[in-house]
Order: sequence, then structure tokens, then C-alpha cells
Amino acid sequence: MPGFDYKFLERPKRRLLCALCAKAMREPVRVSTCGHRFCDTCLQEFLSEGVFKCPEDQLPLDYAKIYPDPELEAQVLSLAIRCIHSEEGCRWTGLIKQLQGHLGTCGFNVISCPNRCSTKLSRRDLPDHLQHDCPKRRVKCEFCGSDFSGEAYENHQGVCPQESVYCENKCGARMMRRLLSQHTLADCPKRTQPCPYCTKEFVFDTIQNHQYQCPQYPMSCPNQCGTPSITREELARHLKENCNTAVVLCPFKDAGCKHRCPKLAMSRHLDENTKAHLAMMCSLVSRQRQEILELRQDMEELSVSSDGVLIWKIADYARKLQEAKAHSNYEFFSPPFYTHRYGYKLQVSVFLNGNGSGEGSHLSIYIRVLRGTYDSLLEWPFSYRITFSLLDQNDPSLSKPQHVTETFTPDPNWKNFQKPGAFRSSLDESTLGFGYPKFISHEDIKKRNYVRDNTIFIKASVEIPQRILA
Repeated sequence: MPGFDYKFLERPKRRLLCALCAKAMREPVRVSTCGHRFCDTCLQEFLSEGVFKCPEDQLPLDYAKIYPDPELEAQVLSLAIRCIHSEEGCRWTGLIKQLQGHLGTCGFNVISCPNRCSTKLSRRDLPDHLQHDCPKRRVKCEFCGSDFSGEAYENHQGVCPQESVYCENKCGARMMRRLLSQHTLADCPKRTQPCPYCTKEFVFDTIQNHQYQCPQYPMSCPNQCGTPSITREELARHLKENCNTAVVLCPFKDAGCKHRCPKLAMSRHLDENTKAHLAMMCSLVSRQRQEILELRQDMEELSVSSDGVLIWKIADYARKLQEAKAHSNYEFFSPPFYTHRYGYKLQVSVFLNGNGSGEGSHLSIYIRVLRGTYDSLLEWPFSYRITFSLLDQNDPSLSKPQHVTETFTPDPNWKNFQKPGAFRSSLDESTLGFGYPKFISHEDIKKRNYVRDNTIFIKASVEIPQRILA
């Protein structure tokens, strides 16, 4: 072995260090011809390579002139060191020659278990190992008194028939393990037991409460009709459909008939009151028709735009243009929209094949004022600027869109911008809106991308002063 590699309290003097391993010399030997000293093992390994020269001065070396150096060895063994387990916590310090004696008692030194269980551990951990962990220790069961090896005792734990244990069902009872099976099967209030009616499993002390709700529990008809053994889940259907003594409401109760009688007598009531029931149903249908109409109107109002801007998509443009050419003055109407919240209700219309001076050559566009929900709160006549645009659908990243745009301020004398009366509607062709009969020619509309994917987009916007919006 090479020299001592210990943690010295003071650095060893150079003359005590082996020139080959640079450590304090272990079993030092001296070459008598030159006086140099080395660890016996280090020098033997050096010479085994076939070089018979002194490692220090390279002079020829003879095996016969190499001798142990007991004086130097005594000096090395008297060097002060720390325990080899100092980093683990041992605070011992002493001479090298005292180390082996210290390791015989050092609590941090690793030793084999004296029971020959193959475990290696530090001496300070040995008592706990011998008492609790060693598989070859001898242990006596505190419950049954039997003697076991440590390994056998670990297997015995948890199965000892004499051990006192709590019921696994958590009922609170405690008994010897050998009595637990009988307790669990017959005595435990927390044991599971099947319901005799629905066969589901329940805790024993709750099964009675379950039977107050069990869908298969046998019941008697509360009308005492005589039907035997009706299950709880079938009772409601029995009372509704099968029990002849049950009191029922007239099938026309929703129409207003308040008659009730036993089920057997209901046929007679229906036969005797056919006309009355028919009148009730007619009245109900009339009320429902009115409610549906009111709901439809409410839905239409909710779907109307209220920001003063309409973007109107006219799809299937080619077919609709042909329809307009086949029928003179064929007009298409946009969805209505509001100028602002609680504002004027407007609607745009177009003649794809033109109207008036633009018929057959242009697209004509108009706007009209419809009767709105808030007309009584507004100023009349309608007088705010309106802008029409036919939107260019070119990709903005490729070229700047060139929308076709016209703006006008309504003439307050124009009939269409007066407060609408009850007779005005969106389909009233006698009140043509204000607009442009020659908005864009059929030739110009083919240019650029005003028509794309057989669709055009028309925008109408109203300029409302901020004071009104506020």
C-alpha cells in the first residue's frame, strides 16, 4: 500500500514523505548505497517495472542493499492525525500508531453485525439495528408470548391472533384478532348488508333509513284501490295511469278547465263538456298566437343594429341580378338598423338592375325611415348626414381599397324623412326612399373586386352628433 493519506494536525516534514507517492511513508525502507528512503510497497512497484535504479538519483540499485528503517517508521507513526471519520463527525485526534486502537471503539467506524446478518453499519447505529432491524435478532411477541427471529417476527406482526385490534369497519370496537372475523360478520353495526328488496349493499345501521327511500320497497296504494305490492318507484305511475280511484285534473286544465274527479268519471265529464272545452282551446290558441307575435317582434328588435352603421351582405349576386332583370323595379331590402340606442329606425334598399333613370344600366340605392320604437322621443324631421358605400373587396395588403361612396344630407321637406305614421312599413312600395338611381353602373361594378365570391357588400352609416349620443 502507498503512504499514509490521513488528515495531519501539522504538515509532515519533507524527509518523512515518500518520493514516489508524496505521502507519509508506510513501512519505510532505505537504500544503503545512496541513503534515499521510500515506502516499501511504492519501491517494490517501481522496481517491478524492470528499472533497477534509485528513483531519486538514478544510480544503480541492488536488492541486497535495501533495508527497513525502523527509526524513521517510529517517527512517522508518531505523527498526530484526525480520525478517518472526522468529516462524519468524529472529533478524535491522536498518533498514527493509536488509530487502529481508536477505530476499535469509534462510533463512526463501519463494522459487521455480530449476528452475521450480512449488514454493515456504523458502530453507533449497531444498538438500534440489533434491537429493531436485524433479521437474526431474537424477539418475543408481546401479545402471544411466542419467540421469533427478527425476520420471522416481522412476518408475525399484523397476523398475531392474540393482538388487540380495532374493527376494520371503524365501529370503535376493539378485540383480539382471532375474534375479529365473527364480529365483522355478525355483530358489527358498521358491517355491510344487502337490502332485501333492491339487493344493494348498505351499512347495517343505515339500512333501515334506506328502506324509507328504497325504490323497490313494497307500498300500498294511498287511494286504497286494492292493487297489491306496488313498489315505491312504480307508485307515482300507478296513481297517474292505473289507479281508478285517483282524483285527476281535466286534460284541458291548461286551457282553463278546473274540473277534477275520480279517473273513472273523467270520460263522462269530457263527453258532456266538448263544446266548452273547444271554446277554451280556441281562446288559448288566440292568446298564444298574440304572445308569439309579441315575442317575434321583441326578437326582431333585439337583433337590430344600434350603432348607426349597416354592413349589408348580398350573396348570390348573379342570380339576384337576373331576377331583377326579369322583373321590372325589383327591389331588395336590407335588415333594419338604428342610428343609435333609442334612435331612428332606418332601412336600405337596392335595385340591382336599376330604378328610374338608372333602370337597366345601374345599381340604384335608397334609404327610408321606418316606424321605430322610440319615435315619440326623437326630433323630426330626420336630418342627419347619410353615407352609402359599395365596398371594394380587394386585399388591403396588395392595393388600397377604392370604395364607391356617396353622402347626402336629408331634405327636411322630403316626405320620407318625416315622422312615420302607422301605415308605413318596410315593404311599402309607395314610399320609395331617398337615394341614387345611378349609384354605380353595371360596367363599373365589374371592375376591381366589388363583386367577389358572387357577393357584394353595401355599407350605410349615419353621422349622429355627440350631444345626441350622450
